[in-house]
Amino acid sequence: MSSSGSKITEDEINHLISKLQELLPQLNRTRNGEVSASKVLKETCSYIKRLHSEVDGLSERLSQLLNSMDITSVDDILKL
Repeated sequence: MSSSGSKITEDEINHLISKLQELLPQLNRTRNGEVSASKVLKETCSYIKRLHSEVDGLSERLSQLLNSMDITSVDDILKL
């Protein structure tokens, strides 16, 4: 990869786009593997937003569960 201060090459961009595509479940399953860079970037943004929402939801559920069990600290969890 290019050092900071130098321009990134088109090959480097294409390589990074390809690596992003591999990480996206919905694009990783495409039959021909050809997806535009803009679609990969849009899907990446959507995927990250969905992951954030899932984390928020799971955090809320965990908080509710811990509250229902009257757990207030990590030490309480370790005692279980």
